[in-house]
Amino acid sequence: MRIIKGLAKIFISGFFIVFLPLNLLAGDYDGKKESEKELKIEEIKVTATKQEENIQDISQSISVFISRDIEDLNIESMSDIADMVPNFMLFDNGTSGLNSPSIRGIHVAPHTLTSTAGLFVDGIPVTSGAGFEESLVDIERIEVLRGPQGTLYGKNTESGAINIITRQPGNDFRGSVSLSGGKLLSAEAGDKNTGSLSLGMTGPIKEDRLFFGLAGKYFKKDGFIENTVTKDTVDDREHWYGRGHLRFTPSEKLDISFIASRLEYDDGGPNMTLGKQGAAAFGLPEFEKRKVSSDYEGANTAVSDSQVLKVDFDITDNLHFTSITSRRVYDDESRADWDFTQNYLMHTEKNGKYAKKSQEMRLAYLNDRMKWLIGFYYDNDENDLIFETFSAMPQTAGKTNRKIEGDSLAWFANMTFPVSAKANIVSGIRWEKQFMDFKDNMDQRKANDSWTSISPRLGLEYYLKDKIMTYASISKGYRSGGFNFFSLNPDYYTYDDESLWNYEVGIKSSLFNDRLIMNASVYYMDIKDMQVEEALDHLETYMTNAAEATGKGFEAEISARVTRGFSVFAGFGYNDVTFDKFEDANGNYKNNTNPYAPEYTYNIGGKYRHHTGLFARLDLTGCGKIYFDKENEQSRDSYELVNAKIGYETERFDIYIYGENIFDKEYDSEGYYGGMYTIYSEPGEVGMKVSCRF
Repeated sequence: MRIIKGLAKIFISGFFIVFLPLNLLAGDYDGKKESEKELKIEEIKVTATKQEENIQDISQSISVFISRDIEDLNIESMSDIADMVPNFMLFDNGTSGLNSPSIRGIHVAPHTLTSTAGLFVDGIPVTSGAGFEESLVDIERIEVLRGPQGTLYGKNTESGAINIITRQPGNDFRGSVSLSGGKLLSAEAGDKNTGSLSLGMTGPIKEDRLFFGLAGKYFKKDGFIENTVTKDTVDDREHWYGRGHLRFTPSEKLDISFIASRLEYDDGGPNMTLGKQGAAAFGLPEFEKRKVSSDYEGANTAVSDSQVLKVDFDITDNLHFTSITSRRVYDDESRADWDFTQNYLMHTEKNGKYAKKSQEMRLAYLNDRMKWLIGFYYDNDENDLIFETFSAMPQTAGKTNRKIEGDSLAWFANMTFPVSAKANIVSGIRWEKQFMDFKDNMDQRKANDSWTSISPRLGLEYYLKDKIMTYASISKGYRSGGFNFFSLNPDYYTYDDESLWNYEVGIKSSLFNDRLIMNASVYYMDIKDMQVEEALDHLETYMTNAAEATGKGFEAEISARVTRGFSVFAGFGYNDVTFDKFEDANGNYKNNTNPYAPEYTYNIGGKYRHHTGLFARLDLTGCGKIYFDKENEQSRDSYELVNAKIGYETERFDIYIYGENIFDKEYDSEGYYGGMYTIYSEPGEVGMKVSCRF
C-alpha cells in the first residue's frame, strides 16, 4: 500500500506540474503566438458503442490510440497496447499466439477456450486465448474498453473488449513502407538481431466506387535462450502477415467491404525453462539462467486465417443498418521439450484447430442526444485438439483427441435517452443462449450442455458543464461455460458460466479549451460462480465454479497539450480482486488475491514534435506484483520499463532511433504453472526505423 500511495502522489504531482503552467508555457517554439486550434487536443471519434461517437461523450472507461499514436509509440503487438492502458495486462504464456488478457484483475488460462476480454478485429471476434494476437500494420484506430461489455459484445467480455479498426481505403492513393533493424541488449547466444519490414497501400480502382487496400509485414527476432547442447538459441521468432481489403460503394448510402488476412508463425520453442520446483520434480539440478540442454527441438508453426464481409447501409439520414459476416480459423501446431534436458521425460506435440463463424446484424438510430441500437448475433465454434505426450515414464505419456463444438445466438438492444438538457439515461440488455457438444475421439464418450445469460446495463450521464460529464452505471458481463478439455472424469467434463456485476462512477472532462483531458473512474465488482482450478485431490484438478470474489479499484488518464509541439500523458490503475469464498482439497483461499491480477499499472510519458522535423518521445510504464497461484505462494514482483524514441520527420520520409526497455530490466515469471516453470522476460532492444510515404 505504501507503494500505491507513493505512485498516487507522483501521479497527482505530475498532473499539477502540467496543469499549473499550461498558460505560461503556451508560447510557440518559433516565437510566434500559437492559435487556439493548434493547442487543442483533437477530437476522437470511436465506434466502441457500435455507433460513431466522441470518446468524451461515452460513459465508460475507454483508452484509444489513433494511427499517429500507434506510430509514435512503436506499437507492434497486443502487449505494447496493454503497457499503455490502466489496469490492463497481457500475460505472455511463453509462446506466440497464446496470450491471456487480464483487465481489472479478471483473467483465465488460455487452455480453457474462453477469455475474460474479447478482441475484435474489424468486427471479427476473438474470444479465447488461442490466437489472441494481431499484427498491427496500417491501423486506423485501437479502442480498449474496460468493464463488462456483455450488453453489446456478449460472452467472454466480462472485463472488457479491444477493438482494432484497420485503415479504410478511399479515393486518395497512398502507400507506406517501413524498415526497422535492431539489437537485443542481452542474450546467451545468437546474433541478437531483430528486424521488420512492413508496407501498406490503398487507393481507387474506380473513383468513388471501388477501392483496394493491401498491407503486409515480415518480422524476425533472434532468440536469447541458449541450448547448451547445440550452442544455438531455442526461441527464435519469425512471422509473416498479409491483409487484403476490397471496398465497394455503389451508392452514397451503401458501403460494402471484404477483408481477408493471414498470420503465419515460424517460431522456435517457448521462452521458458523448468523452475526450481519443476527441476526438483524431475530429479534435476537447478537450471542456469536463460540456458537449457534440450535434445528435442521446439517449434510453433501456427497459422491464423480470417475473413469478414461488412455491409453498411444508410436507410435514412438517422437510421443505419450494419451486417458483419466473419470466419476465423486458428491452426495451432507446435512441439516442445518440457523437461528442457537430454532426458526423454516430457516431449509434446499439439495440433489444434479453433474455428469460429459469426453473423451480426444491427439497426441503429442517431439524432442529436437520442440514440438507440438493436441487433442479432449468431456464431458457431468448432474446436479440435490432439495433444500427445511422449515419455520414458509410462505414467507421464498419453494422448488426448477431443472435439468441442457449439452454437450461440443473441438479441441485444441499447439506448441513450435525454431526460433533461444536462442528463441522459443509458440502458441496454442482451439475451444470449449457448449450446455446446463434447466428444472424446479416443473412447467415443460424448456430453452436451447449454447456458443462458441476460446481460443488462443501466447508467446515468450528467453534464456539469458542456465538456465535463459525470456518470454512474450498473452493468453485467459474463464468461461462457465450457468443457474441461483434458478431463478424465465424466462428472467434471463441464462447468457453468461466470457472471460479474460492475458498479461504476466516473468523470470525463475536457478543460482549458480542450488542452487538457482528464478522465477517471471508480468501480466495484461482484463476481459469482467464478471459474477456478479446483483440486479434487492431489491428482485431479479441474475448472469448476467453486469461488466467489470481490473486486474494486480506480483508473485515471490525463492528456495535456503544453505547447503546439509538446504533449504529456499519464495513466494509473489500482485494482484489488480477492476471493470471498474458495476452498478445495488442498486448502482454503478466502481473502487471497486472484492470480494474474496486478495490484497496479501505470504509464507516464511525453512527446515533442518540432516544426523543423525533430521528434522525441520518452515513456515509463510499470506493473505491480502478481500471483501465479490461488495459494498466493508463487509471484512476480513489480517492475518498470523505460522506452525512448528520437528522430527526424519530413512530409514523405522519417528516420528514428528507438529503445525498448532501454535499461534491459528483467521481470521473469518465476513460479509459473504451480511453480514448475520460469517464463523469461524479453530483453531490451535498441534499433533504427526508417519510414517512407508515397
